[in-house]
Amino acid sequence: MAVDLKHKSRELTEGPGRAPARSMLRAVGLRDEDFSKPLVAVANTWSEVTPCNYHLRDVAQKVKEGIREAGGVPIEFNSVVISDGISMGTEGMKASLISREVVADSIELVVRGHLFDAVVALSGCDKTIPGTVMALARLNLPSLMLYGGSIMPGQFQGRHVTIQEVFEAVGAHARGKMSDADLHDLERHACPGAGSCGGQFTANTMSIAFEFLGISPMSFNGVPALDPRKEAVATQCGHLIMDILKRDLRPARIITRDALENAIAAVACTGGSTNAVLHLLAVAHEMGVALTIDDFDVINQRIPLIADLKPGGRYVAADLYQAGGTRLVAKRLLDAGVLKSECLTVTGRTLKEEADTASETPGQEVLYRVEEPIKPTGGLVILHGNLAPEGCVVKVAGHKKLTHTGPAKVFDCEEDAFAAVRGGDILDGDVVVIRYEGPQGGPGMREMLGVTSALVGAGLGETVTLLTDGRFSGATHGLMAGHVAPEAAKGGPISAVKDGDSISFDVPNRRLDVNISPEELKSRLGQWTAPPLKYTSGVLAKYAKSVSSASTGAVTG
Repeated sequence: MAVDLKHKSRELTEGPGRAPARSMLRAVGLRDEDFSKPLVAVANTWSEVTPCNYHLRDVAQKVKEGIREAGGVPIEFNSVVISDGISMGTEGMKASLISREVVADSIELVVRGHLFDAVVALSGCDKTIPGTVMALARLNLPSLMLYGGSIMPGQFQGRHVTIQEVFEAVGAHARGKMSDADLHDLERHACPGAGSCGGQFTANTMSIAFEFLGISPMSFNGVPALDPRKEAVATQCGHLIMDILKRDLRPARIITRDALENAIAAVACTGGSTNAVLHLLAVAHEMGVALTIDDFDVINQRIPLIADLKPGGRYVAADLYQAGGTRLVAKRLLDAGVLKSECLTVTGRTLKEEADTASETPGQEVLYRVEEPIKPTGGLVILHGNLAPEGCVVKVAGHKKLTHTGPAKVFDCEEDAFAAVRGGDILDGDVVVIRYEGPQGGPGMREMLGVTSALVGAGLGETVTLLTDGRFSGATHGLMAGHVAPEAAKGGPISAVKDGDSISFDVPNRRLDVNISPEELKSRLGQWTAPPLKYTSGVLAKYAKSVSSASTGAVTG
């Protein structure tokens, strides 16, 4: 059966009654011949706010050229972006995770409201990546997502650096371990141009996850932001979306349970960000696919860590691209028999067919062989216990410490914890507890990179642990438990912890516990009262009233 390429837009553009709509569309450049062609949305997240998305106007132009060449009519619109790296450690960071929902909602509304036939979504900074894919899942139109690509590493005192080193330098500077001049010099050179943060932080984690998921063409996301080849893959995406439309290939055929397991495997084997748990749970929710937080632990236990990437390793995303990229990662895992090989991708080829074309750069040291991995299991684990009945997430890539027991230092907001680190109030062996920063309590579940990096910079990264109902940046490393659920604002056990309580991390046995009796814990929780919401109007208040637990993806619908 022939596919109607104008399956949505025909209602918008055809017939005498649509003359007013056509008249308005003429004002933005459409001509007579365009009204008989499919309308393709180019959902951009361009912004001058952050280098991650700064170049996406140029990427969009190339995508649109490809769409026109392939017989479609591209129409570009924009969504929002909140820069995690810029807002980190401030009140503004509360907006970050919330922006994921706004990106998804805004794309859905514009596409539904204007009856587009297909969608190309362009992403950059952390939350725009899952936000765009959540929208594509809801809409279930022929579509794909292209990520703008990674920044190149900066140069400081003869070595490669990323924004991670700048955050850690703040802690070193506070302890007198770095001079004002060196901090300023590092700040000036760490981010040399457009592109998302260079390590296997959240942006590059979600980039490779969505290539493995199949919603992004394999190897396209991995091209660095300012590499001349980015223009070529953008144009190819314009051609590809028209082919996807002709084949009527929709996300429901791509985003399956098996494909989501492949995406989790990509995160595991590359030591990716803990935020992938939230975002893949959210995508599964939008697609109506059953996925739980504990599935991440099961999959991570059978996937080896094979990529030597920051923050735990030595290399950045641009290095992985040069070594062989996503295809080589997929081939390593497929040859080991740990992926679902027949999952369909937007190219129309299976994951195996894409991986079979992989080539490896001779002498590369970024990607290990499965037979000789960096670690035999993946980079993320899920803990439960009396502090996290619904679970929490720990990233174990890049460090060896798997157990710790120490006294709690309790803070009811990130700012107080950061001040304590800078003031020298955190000591070897302490367990830093930051609460009321969860999805509802924050609201918005702020990332704690300022605190965790300050700990590392102060020389406490291996001797101090941390737990929070907030999130961590993909650049965080050390023994840190995030997404502790239920959160404090909903009366979770983390709300009952007191200064000096003994807290134990036990990664091998998947436990996070406060060492008090069940009776004492119950008594304390019985005396707990819910704090008032921090915002009573606006988008943050709406989010706080509707958001789910971190253990289910912190979704709002």
